[in-house]
Amino acid sequence: MIQNKVFAIGIMSGTSLDGIDFVYVRFDTNYYANFEILEATTISYSSEWKLKLQNAISFSADALQQLDVDYGKLLGEKTNDFIRKFNIGTINFIASHGHTVLHQPDKGITLQVGNGQVLASMTNQKVICDFRTQDVKLGGQGAPLVPIGDELLFPEYDFCLNLGGFANVSFKKGGKRIAYDICPVNIVLNHYVKKIGLDFDDSGKIASAGTIHTALLVKLNELDFYEKEPPKSLGLEWVQKHVFPLIDELETDVSVILRTFVEHVAAQISNSIKPGTNVLCTGGGTYHAFLMGRIQELLKTEITLPTTKLIDFKEALIFAFLGLLRSKKEMNCLQSVTGALKDHSSGVVFYPKGI
Repeated sequence: MIQNKVFAIGIMSGTSLDGIDFVYVRFDTNYYANFEILEATTISYSSEWKLKLQNAISFSADALQQLDVDYGKLLGEKTNDFIRKFNIGTINFIASHGHTVLHQPDKGITLQVGNGQVLASMTNQKVICDFRTQDVKLGGQGAPLVPIGDELLFPEYDFCLNLGGFANVSFKKGGKRIAYDICPVNIVLNHYVKKIGLDFDDSGKIASAGTIHTALLVKLNELDFYEKEPPKSLGLEWVQKHVFPLIDELETDVSVILRTFVEHVAAQISNSIKPGTNVLCTGGGTYHAFLMGRIQELLKTEITLPTTKLIDFKEALIFAFLGLLRSKKEMNCLQSVTGALKDHSSGVVFYPKGI
């Protein structure tokens, strides 16, 4: 640590499988909001790895154990590439989210692969990972974990909205941080655009050319999840069980599906954020110009889009920050957010073998 400065690498892999996000960040331990992302990059998955992670939800226990080790090796290799590429010197620790394979907190289950011991030994660095398991054991949702970062790194915003595989929001209410997953976003949009051979709908051009399927929109908005009070979170399993079958039953035209789902997302977000407030919006969904336009139109409030670096790497940044809080034994999981029995400091620490 240099004069209250901590240097960390944050690693994040999201449900949309865009790739692995890496940040190298400097934190100021006297004032957390005074941070700087020094380097950042996304390393895409090979088609083989993408397929493996997509199918991991149906793996046997033994296969998942092997995947945990193999994915840890992949993270180790890619982290070393990142360190070499940017000639990174001082590293106090690496904080890794891993990749979520299973998330069923109501059944006491959450699994992020990416073996911390393997990553620590391959990089020869202290590693902090597995941030969700302890929260689930304490009766929490194990998600979302980003809100403590919203509160301490971005205190000037009323609402922090992230548009990734899922949309989630975080805000202060009655002196407590409240946060929850709002609805699926890219995990659904990308699923259907792939049916016409594309990875994503560039700026939402295909969605904007479609028409709204009213009956489908009504059924999507009536899903039980939206009636639940927070804390609440979503996973791929929920989408596979409730969203894909509903869409597939009612519509096959991809442009109509995309247009309808954009309207659904915009409606759910407008239900979750107060008008007349200032909103920080990040995540890959911010590049979907048509979606952003619909959100802005329904919300009628100020939406701030930060630098591209922050839009793309906010989650990796915050997982690095969760690692910092864990290393200082400070609270990084909030009871008011996850529904756990208490606020707690979560994350498992690994050191290179032999240290």
